Amino acid sequence: MNKRITSQFIGTGSVVPERRVTNAQFLDRSFFLPDGAPLDPADNARLIAKFLEITGIAERRWAPDDVSASDLGAVASKSAVADADIDPETLDYVIVAHNFGDVCPRTGQIDTVPTLAARVKQRLGIQNPSCVAYDLPFGCPGWVQGVIQANSFLRAGQGRRALVVGTETLSRVIDPHDRDSMLYADGAGAVVLEAVETEAPVGILGHRSRSDAVEHAGLLRMGPSYRPDAPADRLYLKMDGRKVYEYGVQTVPGVVSEMLEQAGVTLHDVDMLLAHQANAKMNQAILKRLLRTAGIECAPASMMPMTIALLGNSSVATVPTVFDLVRRGEMEGHSIDAGDVLVFASVGAGMNVNALVYRCP
Repeated sequence: MNKRITSQFIGTGSVVPERRVTNAQFLDRSFFLPDGAPLDPADNARLIAKFLEITGIAERRWAPDDVSASDLGAVASKSAVADADIDPETLDYVIVAHNFGDVCPRTGQIDTVPTLAARVKQRLGIQNPSCVAYDLPFGCPGWVQGVIQANSFLRAGQGRRALVVGTETLSRVIDPHDRDSMLYADGAGAVVLEAVETEAPVGILGHRSRSDAVEHAGLLRMGPSYRPDAPADRLYLKMDGRKVYEYGVQTVPGVVSEMLEQAGVTLHDVDMLLAHQANAKMNQAILKRLLRTAGIECAPASMMPMTIALLGNSSVATVPTVFDLVRRGEMEGHSIDAGDVLVFASVGAGMNVNALVYRCP
């Protein structure tokens, strides 16, 4: 058998902020509809109960005001580098996926100069000028896309090691008067990939990405607060939730199926689906439709680990975070063993979808 270069995960890390924000903390919130019509605060308990039923989110984590997205990313990166047991000077790439940069909690001003990747590289103390650091905005699928790009570089011989980070502080771009504000969270996750020459079919076996912009680019966007008397000069994250749900359920299973077919892997071979943690019901619907394509009636509970109930939706950070937690044995009922086949998948702003398949060495 001929040897080939594959990209393998050799280290992971994540940051889960300590501040817990429970659903009960939204009971006295003043919510408004997109047209500015107020919702009766007396209905908040019913609204929150429905929100929990649909999304599965009972609480989320928010970062302290003095901690930025790049701070979270740097901590997750240091953890991943330590786990990989490598000298950070040997990294050829630092790729940081995010959507909003470092956000001022008071004004909402977005700071992306220098890039978050440059800030992470600086905080890791990397002197090596050949270590290329750049940011990747790709919606919630940004971290998976960063891994796909890193894999391409490594397999092409354009480096040996890459650090891929997903970090976000969504709590600072949400409209407190929009019901969707209950979805979002903060966090960071990181991995170190290494190019390894091997005869065995291990590492990243295949990937696929898709963007549907013409009809779907505006499903997630920035807009003013729903509160009519709020300042008009500050923009917040807005979403057409029902349409995003429908798009995800309709497209993600197809992208995963096509990716597996191209990689020569069947769904029967897959041990775990590490999906973006956006909505529990959406993820369950995606898994159900995906299984149906392979004639599988149901899957073991261990196939799709979920963190959304306690951590909320931290965008690009969700997939690397759940991967790190499972890999470290911190999610009961879930583990990763040698030979396991993992599928990583995400969907989000753009609208973008991606997936990759990985066989553990």
